[in-house]
Amino acid sequence: MTYDRLVCANCAAPVTEGRCPVCRANRERLEQQGPFGGLSPVALLTLLVVLIAAVALLAAHQTA
Repeated sequence: MTYDRLVCANCAAPVTEGRCPVCRANRERLEQQGPFGGLSPVALLTLLVVLIAAVALLAAHQTA
């Protein structure tokens, strides 16, 4: 789910509109997380393992 669809519990408006202080604070917090902020550590570790495996396969293929 992207944060542009979140609805504020305080004012019942979309968080992206920033109508109340709660919306603005949450919008700022979500923007500071960056593109990988919502991923769990397990998901990041899995992505890292897959990337390392792909590089190893590519290197093995080029030397053969």
